[in-house]
Amino acid sequence: MDTCTCVLELLGMLVYVGAWLCTLATTILPQWLTMSTALLPVESYELGLWETCVVQDVGGMECRAYDSLLGLSSDLKLARILMCTSLAVGLLGILVAIPGLYLVNSCKEHGYRTKRTLTIIGGVLGIVSGVLCLIPVSYMAHLAVIHFFDDNVPDVVPRWEFGDALFCGWAGGFLLIVAGLLLVTSCLCSQVEPQPVLQQRYQVMSTEISFRKRSEYV
Repeated sequence: MDTCTCVLELLGMLVYVGAWLCTLATTILPQWLTMSTALLPVESYELGLWETCVVQDVGGMECRAYDSLLGLSSDLKLARILMCTSLAVGLLGILVAIPGLYLVNSCKEHGYRTKRTLTIIGGVLGIVSGVLCLIPVSYMAHLAVIHFFDDNVPDVVPRWEFGDALFCGWAGGFLLIVAGLLLVTSCLCSQVEPQPVLQQRYQVMSTEISFRKRSEYV
């Protein structure tokens, strides 16, 4: 195993774990959308997947969870499902990819091809997890842009704007895709299965003996 492959695997796993934690923070944070009004400049409102919050300039913050799951809009329901699915797929990809790393001694008895397969599966799951994270984040941002520039709504009516969780979600989804590509690339860079040192020496000695026999025969 060359150094380049080990570096790609380690870098991919570090980015993988960091991106998954970023996606987890996006799912939990209530700052998906924010809104401030001119009538109450000392207060602002925040909308998340699980609760809504009122933030005051003096530092106070009061959050309230949604009363009913059935009363949620279809947008929030879809975002919840996709974000939870993204977290589950990403965690599964991490658990699958770790035994496939070359620096991890597990699964070596099954051969290098098995470890490479696990790494590729973990990378593909990371890419899928990143796409599942980007879909609800981008969709909520799209709805906010449409409502913000809606000409039918008077200018005095406050509008929702992008919150910090959306930018965190974009970063997490993009990094999940990058981590998956790094893991898949690390496997493509090492197509030849490494052989034990003793086996390589035996093959070299066998080749030299056969060459000597042919020379003596000639």
